[in-house]
Amino acid sequence: MPNSRVTHDEPPLAYKQESIAIAGAADLLIRSLLDRQQFNDPGGEAEALGISSAAWPLFGLLWPSGLRLAEAMALRPLLEGESILEIGCGLGLASLVSHRRGALVTASDCHPLAASFLLENLRLNELPPMRYCHGDWSGQNWDEEALAQALSHIGPARRRPRVQGRFDLIMGSDILYERDEGGALAGFIERHAQTHCEVLIIDPNRGNRPAFSKRMAGLGFELDDQPLRSLAQATEKYSGHLMRYQR
Repeated sequence: MPNSRVTHDEPPLAYKQESIAIAGAADLLIRSLLDRQQFNDPGGEAEALGISSAAWPLFGLLWPSGLRLAEAMALRPLLEGESILEIGCGLGLASLVSHRRGALVTASDCHPLAASFLLENLRLNELPPMRYCHGDWSGQNWDEEALAQALSHIGPARRRPRVQGRFDLIMGSDILYERDEGGALAGFIERHAQTHCEVLIIDPNRGNRPAFSKRMAGLGFELDDQPLRSLAQATEKYSGHLMRYQR
């Protein structure tokens, strides 16, 4: 059973701290939001980025698919010199596991607080610094004026560079939650994928896999789709897919 401790840092946010067991790796000590009721966007930064109050806390919660991705990265052989990008990292379990193994990792998310949570979880686990970038594949037009005003209140410490360059491995968990009729996610992956690249995605049966896989096939990626099931004796049941795209 995880050892939980509830703390209250800066109102109105409440946090908890847990030791997370990850198959194939040492446990991780993780700070997360206490629940889905947490919200704090006083400068309007998240709103300017198109993040609603309902979606605001989702980045800071522990999700089963994120744990499955971390387990996959705990067991995956690392290639010498390969570069890894996690998109929609949230609390970044998979990035932390890979980073602890010595991989060259860039974590990314569009949430304005993701970087600070990652920094704290690196500290809790006594890990060295890891690169973090702002990564948004939504394709929507930000309210640049409102965003600039919001950023003026927080100072340069929270301003993060956007994802740049190309990577050998791109990974993500539970990122197929929208229909994405314009193919923004596949387009984002293509912009940051090496010519020879592996894309690893954990999806909890959201229903958007076929359309996404079709777009990836159009970009030259071949799919190896592995169903995931929790063990019969598991306390929390899980059903999903581990999708490995390669070209």
